[in-house]
Amino acid sequence: MVHGYGNDCSWTFQSTAIFLAQNGFACFSLDMEGHGRSQGLKAYVPNIDLVVHDCLSYFNSIKRDPLFTGIPSFLYGESMGGAMCLLIHFQSPTAFDGAVLVAPMCRIADEMRPRWPIPQILTVVAKFLPTLAIVPSGDVVRASVKVKDKLKVAEINPMRYRGKPRLGTVLELIRVTDCLGNRLRDVRVPFLVLHGSADVVTDPKVSRALYEEAASEDRTIKIYDGMLHSLLFGETDDNIAMVRRDILDWLCDRCR
Repeated sequence: MVHGYGNDCSWTFQSTAIFLAQNGFACFSLDMEGHGRSQGLKAYVPNIDLVVHDCLSYFNSIKRDPLFTGIPSFLYGESMGGAMCLLIHFQSPTAFDGAVLVAPMCRIADEMRPRWPIPQILTVVAKFLPTLAIVPSGDVVRASVKVKDKLKVAEINPMRYRGKPRLGTVLELIRVTDCLGNRLRDVRVPFLVLHGSADVVTDPKVSRALYEEAASEDRTIKIYDGMLHSLLFGETDDNIAMVRRDILDWLCDRCR
Protein backbone atom coordinates (compact mmCIF):
# COMPACT_ATOMS: atom_id res chain seq x y z
CA MET A 1 0.00 0.00 0.00
CA VAL A 2 1.36 3.41 -0.98
CA HIS A 3 0.06 6.64 0.56
CA GLY A 4 -0.33 10.00 -1.15
CA TYR A 5 1.58 13.29 -1.11
CA GLY A 6 1.85 14.96 2.29
CA ASN A 7 0.21 12.00 4.03
CA ASP A 8 1.63 8.95 5.82
CA CYS A 9 0.57 5.36 6.42
CA SER A 10 -1.12 6.05 9.77
CA TRP A 11 -4.22 8.06 10.71
CA THR A 12 -6.52 8.48 7.71
CA PHE A 13 -4.69 5.97 5.49
CA GLN A 14 -4.65 3.04 7.88
CA SER A 15 -8.43 2.66 8.11
CA THR A 16 -8.48 0.97 4.70
CA ALA A 17 -5.68 -1.40 5.72
CA ILE A 18 -7.62 -2.30 8.87
CA PHE A 19 -10.74 -3.02 6.80
CA LEU A 20 -8.82 -5.24 4.38
CA ALA A 21 -7.06 -7.06 7.23
CA GLN A 22 -10.42 -7.75 8.84
CA ASN A 23 -11.38 -9.44 5.58
CA GLY A 24 -8.34 -11.69 5.35
CA PHE A 25 -5.72 -9.61 3.53
CA ALA A 26 -2.25 -9.01 4.96
CA CYS A 27 -1.43 -5.34 4.40
CA PHE A 28 1.96 -3.64 4.34
CA SER A 29 2.99 -0.04 3.82
CA LEU A 30 5.82 2.38 4.46
CA ASP A 31 6.20 6.13 4.81
CA MET A 32 7.94 7.35 1.70
CA GLU A 33 10.97 9.62 1.87
CA GLY A 34 10.17 12.99 3.45
CA HIS A 35 6.83 11.75 4.79
CA GLY A 36 5.56 10.51 8.13
CA ARG A 37 8.26 8.88 10.23
CA SER A 38 10.71 8.35 7.39
CA GLN A 39 13.90 10.37 7.08
CA GLY A 40 14.28 13.42 4.89
CA LEU A 41 13.03 16.98 4.81
CA LYS A 42 9.24 17.02 5.12
CA ALA A 43 7.45 16.72 1.77
CA TYR A 44 10.69 16.94 -0.18
CA VAL A 45 10.96 14.18 -2.80
CA PRO A 46 13.83 15.05 -5.15
CA ASN A 47 13.75 11.77 -7.08
CA ILE A 48 10.58 9.68 -7.25
CA ASP A 49 12.44 6.90 -9.06
CA LEU A 50 14.44 6.25 -5.88
CA VAL A 51 11.23 6.12 -3.83
CA VAL A 52 9.80 3.61 -6.30
CA HIS A 53 12.92 1.49 -5.75
CA ASP A 54 12.45 1.74 -1.97
CA CYS A 55 8.84 0.58 -2.22
CA LEU A 56 9.61 -2.30 -4.57
CA SER A 57 12.53 -3.46 -2.41
CA TYR A 58 10.33 -3.44 0.71
CA PHE A 59 7.39 -5.18 -0.94
CA ASN A 60 9.65 -7.85 -2.43
CA SER A 61 11.10 -8.50 1.03
CA ILE A 62 7.58 -9.17 2.30
CA LYS A 63 6.81 -11.51 -0.59
CA ARG A 64 9.96 -13.55 0.20
CA ASP A 65 8.65 -14.25 3.69
CA PRO A 66 7.65 -17.96 3.86
CA LEU A 67 4.32 -16.93 5.40
CA PHE A 68 3.27 -15.33 2.12
CA THR A 69 4.94 -17.50 -0.50
CA GLY A 70 2.64 -18.52 -3.32
CA ILE A 71 -0.35 -16.33 -2.52
CA PRO A 72 -1.59 -13.46 -4.73
CA SER A 73 -0.10 -10.02 -4.13
CA PHE A 74 -1.61 -6.69 -5.08
CA LEU A 75 -0.55 -3.07 -5.16
CA TYR A 76 -2.79 -0.40 -3.62
CA GLY A 77 -2.17 3.33 -3.99
CA GLU A 78 -3.98 6.56 -3.25
CA SER A 79 -3.40 9.75 -5.26
CA MET A 80 0.37 10.10 -5.71
CA GLY A 81 0.57 6.56 -4.36
CA GLY A 82 -1.51 5.40 -7.32
CA ALA A 83 1.05 6.91 -9.68
CA MET A 84 3.79 5.20 -7.66
CA CYS A 85 2.03 1.85 -8.12
CA LEU A 86 2.08 2.28 -11.90
CA LEU A 87 5.78 3.18 -11.76
CA ILE A 88 6.41 0.08 -9.64
CA HIS A 89 4.56 -1.94 -12.27
CA PHE A 90 6.71 -0.48 -15.05
CA GLN A 91 9.88 -1.36 -13.11
CA SER A 92 8.72 -4.92 -12.36
CA PRO A 93 5.91 -5.76 -14.82
CA THR A 94 5.10 -9.29 -13.57
CA ALA A 95 5.71 -8.88 -9.84
CA PHE A 96 2.07 -8.28 -8.82
CA ASP A 97 -1.27 -9.89 -9.63
CA GLY A 98 -3.17 -6.62 -9.78
CA ALA A 99 -3.41 -3.02 -8.61
CA VAL A 100 -6.08 -0.93 -6.90
CA LEU A 101 -5.66 2.72 -7.88
CA VAL A 102 -7.67 5.23 -5.84
CA ALA A 103 -7.85 8.67 -7.46
CA PRO A 104 -4.39 8.12 -9.00
CA MET A 105 -2.27 11.15 -9.76
CA CYS A 106 -1.53 10.21 -13.36
CA ARG A 107 -1.73 13.91 -14.14
CA ILE A 108 -2.09 16.94 -11.86
CA ALA A 109 -5.51 18.51 -12.30
CA ASP A 110 -5.46 21.87 -14.09
CA GLU A 111 -7.20 23.48 -11.11
CA MET A 112 -4.27 22.55 -8.83
CA ARG A 113 -1.47 23.60 -11.21
CA PRO A 114 0.20 26.99 -10.74
CA ARG A 115 -0.70 29.39 -13.58
CA TRP A 116 1.68 30.86 -16.16
CA PRO A 117 4.24 32.38 -15.74
CA ILE A 118 4.68 30.91 -12.25
CA PRO A 119 5.85 27.43 -13.42
CA GLN A 120 8.49 28.96 -15.68
CA ILE A 121 9.78 31.20 -12.89
CA LEU A 122 9.75 28.40 -10.33
CA THR A 123 11.69 26.08 -12.63
CA VAL A 124 14.57 28.56 -12.70
CA VAL A 125 14.46 29.15 -8.93
CA ALA A 126 14.29 25.40 -8.19
CA LYS A 127 17.73 24.86 -9.72
CA PHE A 128 19.19 26.86 -6.85
CA LEU A 129 16.63 26.40 -4.05
CA PRO A 130 14.82 23.07 -4.60
CA THR A 131 13.68 22.72 -0.98
CA LEU A 132 12.01 26.14 -0.88
CA ALA A 133 8.33 25.78 0.11
CA ILE A 134 6.74 28.60 -1.87
CA VAL A 135 4.71 26.95 -4.64
CA PRO A 136 1.19 28.44 -4.65
CA SER A 137 -1.55 25.81 -4.67
CA GLY A 138 -5.01 25.13 -3.31
CA ASP A 139 -5.59 23.55 0.11
CA VAL A 140 -5.41 19.85 -0.82
CA VAL A 141 -6.95 18.59 2.42
CA ARG A 142 -9.98 20.89 2.25
CA ALA A 143 -10.42 20.08 -1.43
CA SER A 144 -10.31 16.35 -0.65
CA VAL A 145 -12.52 15.84 2.42
CA LYS A 146 -16.27 16.32 2.19
CA VAL A 147 -17.40 15.61 5.80
CA LYS A 148 -16.51 18.46 8.16
CA ASP A 149 -15.90 16.28 11.23
CA LYS A 150 -13.50 14.13 9.22
CA LEU A 151 -11.76 17.25 7.94
CA LYS A 152 -10.92 18.11 11.55
CA VAL A 153 -9.32 14.69 12.03
CA ALA A 154 -7.29 15.00 8.83
CA GLU A 155 -6.06 18.45 9.82
CA ILE A 156 -4.78 17.45 13.28
CA ASN A 157 -2.68 14.51 12.06
CA PRO A 158 0.79 15.52 13.37
CA MET A 159 2.48 13.53 10.61
CA ARG A 160 0.69 15.27 7.72
CA TYR A 161 2.53 18.03 5.89
CA ARG A 162 0.42 21.17 5.62
CA GLY A 163 2.93 23.68 4.26
CA LYS A 164 3.27 24.93 0.71
CA PRO A 165 4.69 22.42 -1.77
CA ARG A 166 8.47 22.48 -2.20
CA LEU A 167 9.88 23.51 -5.56
CA GLY A 168 11.87 20.33 -6.18
CA THR A 169 8.94 18.08 -5.26
CA VAL A 170 6.51 19.90 -7.53
CA LEU A 171 8.85 19.74 -10.50
CA GLU A 172 9.43 16.04 -9.88
CA LEU A 173 5.67 15.38 -9.67
CA ILE A 174 5.09 17.27 -12.91
CA ARG A 175 7.86 15.28 -14.60
CA VAL A 176 6.53 11.93 -13.42
CA THR A 177 2.86 12.62 -14.10
CA ASP A 178 3.64 13.95 -17.57
CA CYS A 179 5.61 10.74 -18.19
CA LEU A 180 2.75 8.58 -16.91
CA GLY A 181 0.23 10.44 -19.03
CA ASN A 182 2.23 9.41 -22.09
CA ARG A 183 2.62 5.77 -21.01
CA LEU A 184 -0.94 4.75 -20.17
CA ARG A 185 -0.95 2.29 -23.07
CA ASP A 186 2.02 0.49 -21.46
CA VAL A 187 0.01 -0.55 -18.39
CA ARG A 188 -0.53 -4.32 -18.48
CA VAL A 189 -1.26 -5.23 -14.86
CA PRO A 190 -4.90 -6.07 -13.99
CA PHE A 191 -6.30 -3.01 -12.25
CA LEU A 192 -9.27 -1.40 -10.58
CA VAL A 193 -9.29 2.39 -10.83
CA LEU A 194 -11.66 4.41 -8.65
CA HIS A 195 -12.31 8.14 -8.83
CA GLY A 196 -14.80 10.73 -7.63
CA SER A 197 -16.47 12.75 -10.38
CA ALA A 198 -16.07 15.94 -8.32
CA ASP A 199 -12.35 15.43 -7.60
CA VAL A 200 -10.39 18.65 -8.18
CA VAL A 201 -7.04 17.36 -6.91
CA THR A 202 -6.48 14.59 -9.45
CA ASP A 203 -8.34 14.43 -12.74
CA PRO A 204 -11.03 11.73 -13.22
CA LYS A 205 -10.73 12.21 -16.98
CA VAL A 206 -7.20 10.80 -16.77
CA SER A 207 -8.50 7.73 -14.94
CA ARG A 208 -10.95 7.24 -17.79
CA ALA A 209 -8.07 7.59 -20.24
CA LEU A 210 -6.09 4.99 -18.27
CA TYR A 211 -9.02 2.60 -18.49
CA GLU A 212 -9.47 3.18 -22.22
CA GLU A 213 -5.81 3.16 -23.26
CA ALA A 214 -4.20 0.54 -20.99
CA ALA A 215 -3.11 -2.75 -22.53
CA SER A 216 -4.44 -4.67 -19.49
CA GLU A 217 -6.97 -7.31 -20.50
CA ASP A 218 -8.46 -7.22 -17.01
CA ARG A 219 -9.40 -3.65 -16.12
CA THR A 220 -12.27 -2.07 -14.21
CA ILE A 221 -13.23 1.55 -13.59
CA LYS A 222 -15.58 3.04 -11.00
CA ILE A 223 -16.48 6.75 -11.16
CA TYR A 224 -18.53 7.84 -8.13
CA ASP A 225 -20.93 10.68 -8.80
CA GLY A 226 -20.29 13.75 -6.66
CA MET A 227 -17.47 12.26 -4.59
CA LEU A 228 -14.26 14.16 -3.88
CA HIS A 229 -10.61 13.09 -3.73
CA SER A 230 -10.59 11.30 -0.36
CA LEU A 231 -12.85 8.39 -1.29
CA LEU A 232 -11.94 6.17 1.66
CA PHE A 233 -11.84 8.67 4.51
CA GLY A 234 -13.36 12.04 3.65
CA GLU A 235 -16.75 10.87 2.35
CA THR A 236 -19.88 9.89 4.25
CA ASP A 237 -19.80 6.48 5.92
CA ASP A 238 -22.26 5.09 3.37
CA ASN A 239 -20.09 6.25 0.47
CA ILE A 240 -16.96 4.80 2.07
CA ALA A 241 -18.71 1.47 2.63
CA MET A 242 -19.66 1.37 -1.06
CA VAL A 243 -16.09 2.04 -2.23
CA ARG A 244 -14.70 -0.49 0.23
CA ARG A 245 -17.12 -3.15 -1.00
CA ASP A 246 -16.13 -2.52 -4.62
CA ILE A 247 -12.44 -2.94 -3.70
CA LEU A 248 -13.05 -6.07 -1.65
CA ASP A 249 -15.20 -7.69 -4.34
CA TRP A 250 -12.57 -6.98 -7.00
CA LEU A 251 -9.76 -8.42 -4.87
CA CYS A 252 -11.70 -11.50 -3.84
CA ASP A 253 -12.66 -12.25 -7.45
CA ARG A 254 -8.95 -12.40 -8.31
CA CYS A 255 -7.98 -14.58 -5.35
CA ARG A 256 -10.29 -17.51 -6.09
